[in-house]
Amino acid sequence: MGLVRRALGGRPTAGLVAGAALVALTACGSPEKSERKPEAAPSAAAASTTAAPTSAVADPEHAVDPPGAFDGKQYGDDLLLVSEDTVSDEDLATITGVTVRGKPGVAAYTRLSYGQFTMESKVFNIAAVDPGEYRRFTGPGTATFQQQWDRVAGGEIAVAQRLQKELPIDGKGYLSVEGEPIHVGAWSPGGVDGVDAVVNAKWGEELGLPRDNAVLINTGIASPQVVRKKIERAVGATTYSISALDIVAQSGIDPGAYQQAIPVGAFRDAVGIFRYTSIGGGRIAPDPAWVKSHIVTEQVPILGSVTCNKYMMPQLKAALAEIQTSKLADKIHPGEYAGCYYPRFIAGSTQLSNHSFGLALDLNVPGNQRGTVGQMDRVIVAIFKKWGFAWGGDWAYTDPMHFELARIVNPG
Repeated sequence: MGLVRRALGGRPTAGLVAGAALVALTACGSPEKSERKPEAAPSAAAASTTAAPTSAVADPEHAVDPPGAFDGKQYGDDLLLVSEDTVSDEDLATITGVTVRGKPGVAAYTRLSYGQFTMESKVFNIAAVDPGEYRRFTGPGTATFQQQWDRVAGGEIAVAQRLQKELPIDGKGYLSVEGEPIHVGAWSPGGVDGVDAVVNAKWGEELGLPRDNAVLINTGIASPQVVRKKIERAVGATTYSISALDIVAQSGIDPGAYQQAIPVGAFRDAVGIFRYTSIGGGRIAPDPAWVKSHIVTEQVPILGSVTCNKYMMPQLKAALAEIQTSKLADKIHPGEYAGCYYPRFIAGSTQLSNHSFGLALDLNVPGNQRGTVGQMDRVIVAIFKKWGFAWGGDWAYTDPMHFELARIVNPG
């Protein structure tokens, strides 16, 4: 279940590269080349700033063929189409063959494997890509950042620079993606809107990302909104989520657009495919069918009636029962319980949290505010951890009221 766990030992660590937003090196096996439409004219500015390829490979086990020097051919990132499963060749031909007033609506495209991972209650978007093809859609400053693409090919992860203070990186430069330690090779100065982190195809396969379940599209001179409507009519508006990335760049989400989260790692089993739409005011409307199949209201020890994800309930009941038999029930205050399932974005953002999936709960709220050590009894914390929960008090920016599902534990 979930990901294959491996120890950090034996992973080589590379040093910083002067003048670049790099953290370390790595590389991985060879992804299949993505198909695309005839390419636009090269950018002279991009070509003139292209660096020579770097040769270091930090993770040979996950290395793919390096992309080589950038040739200057670039495209815009207009639409991101995501499916639950691999986009079929038939659907791909339909999608890329749409026309607007008799002219092609898709000027260029690349396939990628796309999904989400959670970290400290937040959900982040990750894509497994062909570095040589995907870089063409990332903008001049990032497309020409040669070290980034060499290191993604080398098996490392490139993470958006805006997340540098948000994601916990260990002392050796590794980011744990649902239990898999991946060395951070670059803090990317830009990239495709809606993508927070990038790895290569070998890592995508190991993380459990659906192969080639997404298509990144440049519409050329055609309106992205018109092309999106054409694609929706051609393949079905609820078969794929299609985001207009210019809107995502402005607000972080495409309001009203059908979205789907495709988890990797341990929480994939508890979430499945999470479909939703943004309805304003920081709220989302999950697919009623998902709610019916995943969210339940049950009686649990100490707290009484709670509404959570049914896959978490056995572990929650086991943890609370042990707390009760350990005569520590008075350490949890039912009147200060702040809930488990609430479908909305994290306050002030367009990021989902584990509360959206019903996989987190907040306890003893008044004495355990964010950024504080909190008053949570550490034996209570240890029991929750035993039953597969992570505790927000361990985070860099603490949230000691918060417990969330980190791994599946069978109470037996």
